[in-house]
Order: sequence, then structure tokens, then C-alpha cells
Amino acid sequence: MVALRNLRLSQSWRCTTLARMTTPHTIAVLGLGRMGNAIAARLADRGWDVVGWTRSGRTSGAVRTTGDPNDAVARADLVLLALFDGAACRQVLDDVRDSLQPDTVVLNTSTIAPAEASTLARQFGRSYIHAPVLGSVPSAAAGALQILAAADQDTLDRARPVLDALGTVRRVDDAPSAAALKLIANNSLAGAVLALRDALQQADALSLPRAQVLDVLELGQLGGLVARKRHFLTGPAATGPAEFTIGALIKDMALLAAASNTPLRNVAHLADSTSAPEADIAAAATVPAVEDAVLEPLRAYIRGHATGDPTHFRDAFRPTAHIEGIRDGAFVSWRLDDYCALFHGRPAPDEPTRSRRIDAIAVHDTVATATMTLSHGPDTFTDVFLLVRDDDTWRIANKAYHRHS
Repeated sequence: MVALRNLRLSQSWRCTTLARMTTPHTIAVLGLGRMGNAIAARLADRGWDVVGWTRSGRTSGAVRTTGDPNDAVARADLVLLALFDGAACRQVLDDVRDSLQPDTVVLNTSTIAPAEASTLARQFGRSYIHAPVLGSVPSAAAGALQILAAADQDTLDRARPVLDALGTVRRVDDAPSAAALKLIANNSLAGAVLALRDALQQADALSLPRAQVLDVLELGQLGGLVARKRHFLTGPAATGPAEFTIGALIKDMALLAAASNTPLRNVAHLADSTSAPEADIAAAATVPAVEDAVLEPLRAYIRGHATGDPTHFRDAFRPTAHIEGIRDGAFVSWRLDDYCALFHGRPAPDEPTRSRRIDAIAVHDTVATATMTLSHGPDTFTDVFLLVRDDDTWRIANKAYHRHS
């Protein structure tokens, strides 16, 4: 009898294990935005029974939809989240928690903060897979996503057929690490978009044909981005539906800055690159160069150094401006009159060998920041400017500098 009882227990355990390992048959996709719809369509095409739901009530031509997320998850073996942010994930999962089956796997592909991913992993335990994805709509449609998956091995094995249908799985130790790695990847994407923007602006300044410039850029480090986004870069700012929006990328960069407690230049530059956050990220690379009105006070400042004529500095700066930095080991703060008194209307004797360049400028509506490098004989100066627009005229409000000897 003991042997028979043990055999029954063994068979019961084996049945339970096999049930856990069964490939999902019904998949609920919560979130039918660009990525969610592409993922749902991919899974339906691969033979799964897919039901979708979205907070906006949007329907999908690829899968059947329901107006109630509880209906979507009630019979699902796997629930896939493709939502905009952590707040949406929390709200939706709270709403459907009582409708989830005990063995349902929650597969979260959303891009959220590491702390938010950690909280969800604790709440749902072994049934939770945090799996943010690298790639946009075309990659999802082709099953070519790179998936950063963090989960218990048994749970990951259960979801493996679904994950393999969407792309290549790269296992990560834990949910917060997977979330952080996704944000780091998107930070590099933001940097590439801004680098492409700079290259196109410089090419426009040199009157180079856009098509020829893109041909050459495809040969270099930005080649992959240029090839994928070329249809956005050769015509109007938006040709076709966005694959990954500027607004979503800005959101991701803000999450990264908050998680790392480290400021990111990309956030501000992307935010200032467009007034259309729903545009594809390629639109951020097609922003025209900074208008001449912003550059004019900086050019006047350069003329002041080139000629030694303080009149140009008065054109460049607001009358209330201060010029500050460390001089001979001590902090100095000159008023504009004091600064102008340092110049006597003559170029420096070695002016032909001196050079100045504007390194960076970022415009934020009525204020702007700029950085300039000045090579003056044996010394190099880094100048940092704060500019303000008043009555459509830009002037330098303050300057701080560092002298490299």
C-alpha cells in the first residue's frame, strides 16, 4: 500500500509538472499599440489562439479583441504585456489579478523602470517573466526581436515557444537587471539618433546632397540606423507610421536618468528636437540646424576675440551679464564693463594662429546653452554660455569658463 501510495504521488507530481511545462495554447496580449499589435499578429500567424485588449479600446485587424481585460486573461495560458510604462503595467495587472489562472505565465515586454520590474517580479513570483525587447515594429513582425528575459527556468521553459517565435532570447539574472539593460540599450539608440542629426545638419551646412550623404553614412557606424530609417530621412519628416516614437524614447531616457541618478543630455536634446512626440525617432534626426538668431551672439563674441574690439562683446552679452571662472587660482566674476575693459581694440599678436569653435548648442524655447572651445596660443579655454531670448533677440546672459594651460 505504501508503494502504491508513493506511485500515485509520483504520478500526481509528474502530471502537475507536465501541466506546468505544457506549451501555451491561448495567449492574451494586453496593449495593442504599435508593438503590441505587431507581437499579437506575429503570434497569431504562428498558430496561437490570441485575444487582445487595449486601454484605448483600439481594435486589431490581426487578432480578435475584447473590451474587458478580465475576459482576455480568464482562459489564457500566457498573458503578454505590451504597455507604455510601469504605471500602466501595475494598473492593468491589479485589474486582472483575480481573473488569472493559477498557472498562467505573465510575460512583460514593456519598458519600465528597474524598481518597477523588481516590484512586479516579487508580486507574481515564479509565474512572472520580465522580458523587454530590443527592436521595433518590423523586427516584431519578422520574429527578429532581441529579448532580455529574466525568470525562473521552469517558467522560461514554458514560455520558450512563444519567445522563440518573437526572436532571440538572452537570459538575464533578474528582472531589474533586464529592465536596466533595456534602458541602457535605448540610451545608445538616442545617442545614435542625435549623432545622425548632427551629421545631417553639418552636411546641409556644406550643401551636400542628402541621398549621397546617406549612402556614405550607411558605410559607417550609423549604417544600421540609416538603413532602417532611410525612408524617414529622404522625404518629409514623417513618411509612414512611426515604428518607435520620440515620446516613448524620451520616456525611457527619463526612466534611466531617474534610476541611475545621473543626468542625461539625450533627454533634453530629444525633447527639443521636435514638437511632435508621436513622430518616429527618425524625425529627431531631421531637425534643421540651429537658427542664425541663436548663433549671432556667439558669433559676435568670436568677433570680439578676433578683433579685440569690445563693441562686439556688448553686442553679444546682455548688459547685466557676468563672466566667471578661476583666474590665477582665484574665483573671478566680472561685470560686462570690467570684462570689456580687458580689450583694447587690437587683435592679439598671434591672432592668425588662434582658433575658436562652437562645440554644442541646445535651445529650450526662450533659453539656450552653448559650449565653445578657444585655442589661444599656449592656452585652451572651454566657455559655457547661458543665452536668453527677449523680444526675438538672443543675447548671452552669463558665461563661465575653464582655462586649460
